[in-house]
Amino acid sequence: MPLTLMPDLGDLLRLSPQYNAATLTEIVRELGASEVWWASGPDPEHPARDSFGAARIAVHDVAPDWAFAEAEYQQLLEFLPQYPQGKVRLRAAAEAEAELSALLTGPLTLASVTSPQTLDVARRYHAALAETLGEGPGTRHQARRLDELAGRLGGQSGVVLAALDDLPGLLERLPDATLPHLPHFQPGEASRLRALADRAGQLREDDDLNALTAALGRETGDAVTPLAELDYHAAGIFLATGDLESARSLLEKAAHGLSDLPRSLPGLVLARLGQVRDAQGERDLARRSYQAVLALNFTPEVARETARAGMQTPFALAADE
Repeated sequence: MPLTLMPDLGDLLRLSPQYNAATLTEIVRELGASEVWWASGPDPEHPARDSFGAARIAVHDVAPDWAFAEAEYQQLLEFLPQYPQGKVRLRAAAEAEAELSALLTGPLTLASVTSPQTLDVARRYHAALAETLGEGPGTRHQARRLDELAGRLGGQSGVVLAALDDLPGLLERLPDATLPHLPHFQPGEASRLRALADRAGQLREDDDLNALTAALGRETGDAVTPLAELDYHAAGIFLATGDLESARSLLEKAAHGLSDLPRSLPGLVLARLGQVRDAQGERDLARRSYQAVLALNFTPEVARETARAGMQTPFALAADE
């Protein structure tokens, strides 16, 4: 198998029904692979980390550690506004980023994220950054970082997950690499379930909550999006509407159905269960839930912060709920 570069959208995968974290697993399987070279960002809570693990797709980290580059970039953003010319450069950089942001927040599919038009937008974005802010801190040292990354990937084969905006530069440095060529690919059942769970985790004021909980209740889940996660999201809706009994019933059911994968789920379920128990006045049980979260080897930061706060102060619903 040649080296195949699969575009990564980071957290934006949660906003894309037809190109989400489960879709990545379907693409990997369609390509006949069982492992992935991880050349994207180091975020341990990246949605694809959970999906690949739950789908039993092995992940090999090859991305160099360039965390300092982000710190330097943020320092530059604080420094430039102090000078008139710096403000002009920042405005030009923002205009360059706007085109890429508009593209990434629209409907996305495998075909669209690998299209020449998308790669051109990414290429223009980085060229504009280099021109306005200069190669180095202003570009998060992209050229040097991609040189190092390409050196690590040279001679390898298989599927690589790489940030979408890095693809033009990697393709230039890895002449034998290709993008996924799956002209007949369509997102499958795993993508549909993942999209439902992602949507339930992003409630809006105009949502039909009854329809959403009904949709969650009709599903039985799969490895990537298990039933326990669907119950967790439905419980979140009930908690938001003040239906504590329904929320608790679903969360206790979810807690009994937990396994090691997806690895983020136990912490999320137990933290929310602690909140519901607190809201019902069962402080001792709530504290046990929070303690269980803090004892996990891995838990999302939002769950860990919820547990820490809950250990200090009992959770209570807002007065208008």
